[in-house]
Amino acid sequence: MGFIPPPQLARDRPSYLETYNKIISTHRRSPLTSASSVILLVAPNVDALCASRMLATLFKHDDVAYRIIPVSGQGELEVLATDLKSYTELHTLILLNIAGRFDLTDPMWFGEYDTRVTIHVIDSCRPQSLANLFTSGENGERVVVWDDGEVENLTEEKKAWEALQYDIVVDSDDDDSGDDSEEEFSEDGAEPSTSEVGSPSTKRKRSSDKVSRKRPRLEKNETRISRDDYEVYEALMNKHYGAGLWHGQSASGTIYILSTLLERVDIDLLWLAILGLTFQYLTARISRDTYEKYHAVYYDEVSRLNPRPINDEPSSSVDPNDISVRATEELRFMLFRHWTLYDAMFHSSYVASKLGIWKERGRQRLTGLLAKMGFSIPQTQQPYPHMDMDLKRTLVQKLNDVAPEYGLVELSYPSFVRCFGFHSQPLSAADAVEALSTLLDVAEGIRMEVEAEGMRNGGEWFGGGRVWDAHRSDKHSDTNKPKASDKGARREDGADEDEEPAEPRWWVNNFWRAYDACNNIGSLREALGLSMTLQRAIIRQGTSIIDKQDIRTMRNHRVVILSQGPDLALFSNPSVLMRLALWLVDALRDKLSGMTVNARSRKKSLPFILACLNETKGRYTVVGVMGALDYGEIRKNEFMKAFLDAQEKTRADVQLTSFDGSILEIDQADLKIFLEKLCES
Repeated sequence: MGFIPPPQLARDRPSYLETYNKIISTHRRSPLTSASSVILLVAPNVDALCASRMLATLFKHDDVAYRIIPVSGQGELEVLATDLKSYTELHTLILLNIAGRFDLTDPMWFGEYDTRVTIHVIDSCRPQSLANLFTSGENGERVVVWDDGEVENLTEEKKAWEALQYDIVVDSDDDDSGDDSEEEFSEDGAEPSTSEVGSPSTKRKRSSDKVSRKRPRLEKNETRISRDDYEVYEALMNKHYGAGLWHGQSASGTIYILSTLLERVDIDLLWLAILGLTFQYLTARISRDTYEKYHAVYYDEVSRLNPRPINDEPSSSVDPNDISVRATEELRFMLFRHWTLYDAMFHSSYVASKLGIWKERGRQRLTGLLAKMGFSIPQTQQPYPHMDMDLKRTLVQKLNDVAPEYGLVELSYPSFVRCFGFHSQPLSAADAVEALSTLLDVAEGIRMEVEAEGMRNGGEWFGGGRVWDAHRSDKHSDTNKPKASDKGARREDGADEDEEPAEPRWWVNNFWRAYDACNNIGSLREALGLSMTLQRAIIRQGTSIIDKQDIRTMRNHRVVILSQGPDLALFSNPSVLMRLALWLVDALRDKLSGMTVNARSRKKSLPFILACLNETKGRYTVVGVMGALDYGEIRKNEFMKAFLDAQEKTRADVQLTSFDGSILEIDQADLKIFLEKLCES
């Protein structure tokens, strides 16, 4: 099948609805139906998490047993691909934000699976593998990519891929030289599908980086292309795969379109789709223009599904059963509805950039801004819910009047809040995304201390905090026990459901805590305190880096190496290190000049490389980000190809541990030479 277009572009092709109905009909006809017949492999990010929750709702409605398996990275997917091959009852495998860049028809992935097994790819990461999109025949039919309309723009890439894949290369100097000989060619630029790039045991897996095949002897009816055409097509492939990583329609957005076609849209599904979109925007995966395009769609959906309240006040619920979603303007202040106003502004990357809060003068400017707005220091140190109502009502207006004098001109963006009756104050989409991201990253696996309620600044007597206990939030959830339909979801090894499950790893526990919290306001609010602690650590580390001038310039890159300090264990987590990198880009956007990374780059950007030592493993976690010079703009992340080229030159001990190609692990001894070669490219 290759790919399925979105419904508006389907014409005479099957689209989302027909493909989903085929999954259901296959499941109902299957003689071996179990929870392992339909398996969802889910990446540990908020978008994939929400998409899996939405699909689970749809499957439950259709009485389809399923399993959800969180997958942390390429290495684990490799193991799962081998293990799942033995599942005789398996007929549908759904990959959410996983492996869209890899050639899944390759034998090392799913190419040797039974032909009745269909692999569905719903991935927002781009570019996607052309082999998944355009491979024909029985092997190509097993992979189905849920397209968002991008494939329509790949006509030239398709032509080039098919020519390199199926046509015979003929030397321009001797057109007959290929008739009676076999020719070896390589398709450069495709993405690597190995989790251990430098490992000798994975040499066979380099087929996705350089596909080397023997061409059969030229048959009478086969097509031939000239050497010049071959080089043109090869250059086009290199451009397609080497231009950098970017993101398209969210996975949760794709499932929401499916829900609309099934006529099953409700407030819960709409909220999850909004969270997926908000996650993409807050993590700089999509531009402001792209965000506003999808926001307009969800704004119409909110208006359709939610009668507008009489008072039109998004800050409170109308009645005890009010679970509506409402449109609002979201301030760029970190968790400001749950923090003090001063802390929310101090911990905002946008405010940090404009005021330079890592310096004493910047902190004085922040205090001066609040004073000029008419907010006293005691008021700004109050938790936001306890501030004077008059001040809260006039906050946005006063910011619009005064903040531009301090360079703060983009203080808000359109977003949504959701009501939870009288159980809680409404929760914004941005706050929910922060809570879920924090649960995924640090709910377990590292010791975190959170601020105790009412104990800020010494509290009434002594002040203090408490160590975060992930099990404490279990009291808010009634979904943390496996249900009949997804009992096997909390297992990773595919064992029978009545066997005693092995103790899962900490990040697997984190995934399930975030999964349970998606529709549980108690768990989300409990996680907000952990989010504040994590943001404090990021600001503390970021200001220390800037204060101590730990940012080194290496040719066209800015490099930060964290090899000592109290928070090494925290920042060796790739997701947390990526948060720090994004904060540094935002904070220094107006302070640093842009650079072009290489000759291919036309636009200037802020390329940052952060490396943090994992003392337990003796390895560095390395992330690379390409920040744009203007807020709301996005640059394609070119670090994946740069990382691979540097590894090829140095033969460093590198592991690609994530589905994000701009994140890797490297042996401590290899870091210096690796960075030198990386910055030379």
